[in-house]
Amino acid sequence: MIEQIVKKIRPLMDKIIVQFQEEIGKIRVGRASAGLVEDIPVSYYGSMAPLKSMASISTPDANLIVVQPWDSNSLRDIETAIRNSEIEFSPVNDGRSVRIAIPPMTQERREEFVKSLSQKTEAGRVALRNVRKDAWEEIQNMQKKAEISQDDLYRGEELLNKTIEEYNLKLAQLTEAKEKEIRTV
Repeated sequence: MIEQIVKKIRPLMDKIIVQFQEEIGKIRVGRASAGLVEDIPVSYYGSMAPLKSMASISTPDANLIVVQPWDSNSLRDIETAIRNSEIEFSPVNDGRSVRIAIPPMTQERREEFVKSLSQKTEAGRVALRNVRKDAWEEIQNMQKKAEISQDDLYRGEELLNKTIEEYNLKLAQLTEAKEKEIRTV
């Protein structure tokens, strides 16, 4: 029974890791990446749509992102959405596409991104702990109802701790790799 509870939380923890990877993928590292702009919401004919669903996004070189809309009527909407987004870039509309020049990062800006990465890592750890807490409460309730023994309770706690350590290690490895990427000039 305890193994089933631990098996049940693994997909939830995997989902947290995937979400964390997506979040840190959006952190700028000094070179152009489609991930920086692909999820920017664009107002298009009265509804909001992510940029990636209405344009092709390419990075011809390390300092340039080119957004080529499938409908040229949306060019101004895309430019406005990028300009108003939190990435703080200045898009240039050339009539066929939107070009975004990526300025080189300063050391101060890199430190801000590392701080942001630390905050996202801590949020990931909290999410993992919450999943563990729910599973632990479920195991404790089983012991209170006499469905499992005291030994099973301790074994369950040990299994949960091993699982959370495994996922915290994954989080730490991803964080370390991203931090190294951010700090690389």
